[in-house]
Amino acid sequence: MTESVLEHVDILIIGAGPVGMTLHLALAAGGQKSLLLDRRPRPAGSTLEVQQSQQNDPRALALSYGARQLLEQINAWPTRAATPIETIHISQKDGFGRTLIDRADYQLAALGYVVRYRDVAAALAGQLANEALLDSVEILDITPADDHVSVSVRHAGALHQIQTKLLIHAEGTPGGDPAVKVSDYHQHAVIAEITPQPGHQNRAWERFTPDGPLALLPLGNEYSVVFTLPPAKADAVMAMDDAAFTAALQNQFGNRLRFTNPGPRSRFPLFLRMREKLVQGNEVWIGNTAQTLHPVSGQGFNLGIRDAWQLAEILLKNGVDRSSLASYAASRRLDRQGSAFFTDQIVRTFSNDFGPLKLARGLGLLALDICPPARHFVAKRMIWGARAWP
Repeated sequence: MTESVLEHVDILIIGAGPVGMTLHLALAAGGQKSLLLDRRPRPAGSTLEVQQSQQNDPRALALSYGARQLLEQINAWPTRAATPIETIHISQKDGFGRTLIDRADYQLAALGYVVRYRDVAAALAGQLANEALLDSVEILDITPADDHVSVSVRHAGALHQIQTKLLIHAEGTPGGDPAVKVSDYHQHAVIAEITPQPGHQNRAWERFTPDGPLALLPLGNEYSVVFTLPPAKADAVMAMDDAAFTAALQNQFGNRLRFTNPGPRSRFPLFLRMREKLVQGNEVWIGNTAQTLHPVSGQGFNLGIRDAWQLAEILLKNGVDRSSLASYAASRRLDRQGSAFFTDQIVRTFSNDFGPLKLARGLGLLALDICPPARHFVAKRMIWGARAWP
């Protein structure tokens, strides 16, 4: 029988995805050690090897300019891999009204950026010390106690009993957890890349349709497409050949651009998941373990980065104890609830073809476009989250 190894750490982070790594690196920048656990094997270590290990991951992330500012502070911004968004065009299909948000109004290099998940992960992994991550682990048990949490894992054939003052959950999406409130949008997102003609000019499009929002995000010379549809229509779109898919996309978007050369497609169902309590005893949940949002307006990943950063700030300032965790939970309430409410209301307001509501939506888009203070209010909160609130 393999002998168990007992270890003690102040802060243990489960999940070495971008949010978990951001937290670890932000803590390290302030002199606080933490240990990352991850179920996946770690690539050999170079940025290229990390990218190659995730080459088949098609996900693209919309990162706000605020997220760039945070990642730059830990030397983990993937400059060469990031495509800037300079303008965002927001409209509705078969209805009047539109809003244009321009980075020049805020004296910023970009409103945000589009980066492949693998490139963000590689930039963060490149900053990790070898001893910071215990990879290829099987988590066997988590046992809370009054002043610590015990985590049992199997790693390289050995059993490890890790006692930590603070356990941070930063891995995966909660499923079947009674502490998580789930709302099904009855929509699926079909993801693909496609070439626009003419080029995208660093413009992102958010096009609202009765089936759900359609987002086009500039990525390199192509667009990363988030095509939101009811499940049955998503089934049909996934079964189409490339020509039929391009025609379906063209029909939803309109004729301002033409599309060619679609890439492989993937899909996933859309839910709003909100964990009611971010903190329980000596455990805290951040990123997708705390909340997952509809992808409209691209707020979910940015919210997770802000979770990690704010938790690091509070722990570095106040120390590792339960009062710090209570402060963290209180400090995140406005940002996460505001972001969830904003995205949820957009989806529910725009994903229909109800005539009077279409008129109201058009008037709202027009009002945002001709009223700079209202437009700036929305844009600044998309860029910086609750940090932009007065």
